[in-house]
Amino acid sequence: MASLLIVSLRRLGSRCFAAECQWPRLHPLNERSLTAVTHHPLIMVESTRQLAVALAGAYFTGTLRTPLRPVSVSLGLDPRLRPTEEGGATDVSARLVVSDLASEDGALSAYRVTAEFLHEGTPFGSCRMHLVRPGPDPERLDGTNGSPALLYPAAPAVGAATDADVMVARAPRGRLVIAPRDLGHPLLLGGRNGTMPAPAVMEAGRQAALLQSGYTAAAVVGLRGDLQAPVPGRGAEIEVAPEPGGVRFLVTAGGRPAATGAVTLLRPR
Repeated sequence: MASLLIVSLRRLGSRCFAAECQWPRLHPLNERSLTAVTHHPLIMVESTRQLAVALAGAYFTGTLRTPLRPVSVSLGLDPRLRPTEEGGATDVSARLVVSDLASEDGALSAYRVTAEFLHEGTPFGSCRMHLVRPGPDPERLDGTNGSPALLYPAAPAVGAATDADVMVARAPRGRLVIAPRDLGHPLLLGGRNGTMPAPAVMEAGRQAALLQSGYTAAAVVGLRGDLQAPVPGRGAEIEVAPEPGGVRFLVTAGGRPAATGAVTLLRPR
């Protein structure tokens, strides 16, 4: 994501840190509203990723030859305490714990970051992220923007702010596929032209879950994504199935599992 969300970062202990973040009301992924705006859950994921990168550069031992990428991410929200923004930006603090640091040939190769987010001193959500050294992208996007054979849902049906943010579409025979409407989306794809980063896969899973369940974006209180193999930027199939408390999803590429995840949904009363 293009915008810098971190204001400050300081060490509290050998593996514990504290940070201040600022989440802009007009962040491109946020819903559009003239009143209070609820922040997109990926802002929590992106804040954790930015903090993980900052920690690696400033505090971890060992050489960081290339930025590590998230391969497993999970988050949870308390809908009663989740902040909304009526002005310019929401000030959020975070408590961080780092674990499972690993190195290879003197270079940092993997670590985990667990972040608890607070608004006005009250915890409202957490995010756990496992980052590893990336491998080479196996393929590139084709550069086409949409296809006549794909049927895209309206943005509200998948909890997206605009049509350009829609990540999934119906292919022939009703198959649901990952097919970003904007192949160069600067936030969801980060300008990459190969495989999809973990947050983009999670967003595709979130959108698929909302499309399948008929729930609104406000119902999402948990989100998880785990990459087992590279997910191509276009054409991977995504299957969703209901489970107690939400929806699970499976992403396949070339007929093989590439990612799994789940979306926890708060059922309306």
